[in-house]
Amino acid sequence: MLKTALGRFRFIGNMEGTSYLVLLLIAMPLKYWADMPIAVQIVGAIHGLLFTLYLIALLQVWIVKRWSFLRVVIAFLAAFVPIGTYILDAKLRKET
Repeated sequence: MLKTALGRFRFIGNMEGTSYLVLLLIAMPLKYWADMPIAVQIVGAIHGLLFTLYLIALLQVWIVKRWSFLRVVIAFLAAFVPIGTYILDAKLRKET
């Protein structure tokens, strides 16, 4: 899976999506309901790193697979929807 640009993109996308859900569903409630802001700092930093890797992997897939600009924009926007990367991964899995 990690040998191709698309495989790496799908893997990083799933990791990024998971970190986003952990940030929203676990770290943020811990910050505001349990007064534990360190959870957001740690998970937020991990999510930021994974989001950056997601963008790099998206750029690589754009170049290697010659995706259209619209497809790249959709993949970019998928990272901002809590389960968007999972939906994108399901569509990419059907294509391969």
